[in-house]
Amino acid sequence: MPTALAFRYARALAGAAEAAEVPAVMEGLAAFETMLVGSQALRHALQSPAVAPARKRAVVSQLAEQLSLSGVVRRFLLVLIDHRRAAWLGEIREAFEAVMDDRQGLVRVDVVSARELSPGQRDGLVAELSRVTGRQARAQFSIREELIGGVLARLGSTVYDGSVHGQLETLKQHLAGAGT
Repeated sequence: MPTALAFRYARALAGAAEAAEVPAVMEGLAAFETMLVGSQALRHALQSPAVAPARKRAVVSQLAEQLSLSGVVRRFLLVLIDHRRAAWLGEIREAFEAVMDDRQGLVRVDVVSARELSPGQRDGLVAELSRVTGRQARAQFSIREELIGGVLARLGSTVYDGSVHGQLETLKQHLAGAGT
């Protein structure tokens, strides 16, 4: 979950980006983040106080040009460099996506199941989560075999646990409480 600082930068970026630019901004942030994560030398150079700020800006500008990043993304990356926040890029990107989802009336849901869900099951689950939240759900699906069966859905800090593992844990706690 992104921090308040990440959300502050994300909201500033969302305010600077035109609605039509949002997909390009998301792609640009992800592309630069991939490059940053993939290169230890780049991370070190951008995070090191020994590297002059002007040199960091030159490196970011050159990489932004190579990646064909939009002007908004390029300027935003330079702001991050100037404020020594390059290490926060992943968290800021996540916060930006959450801010944009919120502005579009979407709610992010992390769904974990014991096995792969069929397209029909996924669609039905997304429809039900949309109905429950009153907003269009955008789900990320993953698999965790230890759930045994069922699903676990997380919407922010709210967790809907319909997994067999969760039901067994609830039963275990109930039985342990009844024995005292």
